[in-house]
Formats: sequence, structure tokens, C-alpha cells
Amino acid sequence: MHIRDWPESERPREKLLARGASALSDAELLALFLGSGTAGRDAVASARGLLAAHDGLRRLLDRDARALTRLHGIGPARACLLAAALELGQRHLAAQLARGDTLADPDAAGRYFTQRLRGLDHEVFAALYLDTRHRALAFEELFRGGIDGAEVHPRVLVQRALAHGAAAVIVGHNHPSGNPDPSAADRAVTARLKQALALVDVRLLDHFVVGDGPPTSMARRRLL
Repeated sequence: MHIRDWPESERPREKLLARGASALSDAELLALFLGSGTAGRDAVASARGLLAAHDGLRRLLDRDARALTRLHGIGPARACLLAAALELGQRHLAAQLARGDTLADPDAAGRYFTQRLRGLDHEVFAALYLDTRHRALAFEELFRGGIDGAEVHPRVLVQRALAHGAAAVIVGHNHPSGNPDPSAADRAVTARLKQALALVDVRLLDHFVVGDGPPTSMARRRLL
């Protein structure tokens, strides 16, 4: 059965318009970009097949546009649409953190770190610098490592915070393994960073650990 023959309330486009994008499943959202199915399957069934074959949405869309073109059922046009949609999402989130906008929602910072760091196959430690009103000043990737970790130097973070005139800092790093739980080393370096920044009157507001699923906020876990 073609999607146009489905009940109107079950069609992805109509469902999105009536109930919002959050009401759609991963397969239904992906189907909107596919537009049509393959090999006698509708777009939603084709999307489900892609998600099953590639271990879910994250593993599928962590690929760049060129890699997406090589997947059955996607091709160049659909790959470009998906890559453009992901980039638009990142830019929209970055725009919320642009200078002049107060970071009223702490979870927005966690989402931003996730967008920037989760798809990487090596560990990266990054910092988001804020002014006295918690408006974003800059975002920087400071340290890179292999799959086992990145060496973090507190003095470098302090120097960069002073260079940006920051009053507060949020830091984050990714775990390529996918496990977002803070390690003992993560907790130790967080304490060192907090102490180093306090010496120059800069507050460390949070440390996000990015893995699969939502990022872990060390402030929320009372590890700051």
C-alpha cells in the first residue's frame, strides 16, 4: 500500500503538521527525506530497513554526505538533503548560543556539545565561554586524543577564558565508546579545572560528557 492510501492521521507529513515533528518516529522522519521507497516498499518501510541495517539513526547519520550516497536507497540527492538537514540543525542550535542571547536553558549547552562532539571517533575536550550574563562568547575545541582520552591542561583553559574575557565556562568532552558516565579521571580533571578557574574569578558551570543518548551533566550529578 502506498503512503497516500494510508489514513490521513497516519501519514508522516499530515501527522507532523497536526502534531509536530516530535510525534514522528525515527523511521517516519527519515521517510520524509527519502520521499519514496525502494523495491516495492513505501518510504517508511524503506526507512525502517535502513535504520535496522545500520544500527539506528545515530550510526546511519554519523556518515558524511559522500558515505551516505553509497547506501542502498539513498543516493546523491537524498544524501545531500540529509546532510543539509543535519547542518541546519547544528547551525540553529549554534544560533541560540550566539552572543546577545542569554543561556537561560542549561540543557541547550548540553545539546550543543552533543551536536559538536558525539559523531567523532576520537576524544575531544571543548569549552564554551560565557560573559557575566551567561551569554555565549565563543566555543573552542581545546584538546584532542585517541580513543582512550585527551590530556587536559588547566592552564590552557584559564588562558583561553581570560583571552575571551569570560566570566564563566562550560566544558565538555566525548566518549567514543558511547558510555556517557564520567570516569574517575573525568571527575579529577573537573576538580582541577574548577580550582584553576576560580583563581582568576571564572566559574565552571558544568562539564558535559557526551556519549550515546543524552549527555551527562556533572553539575546535575553534583560532581562539580
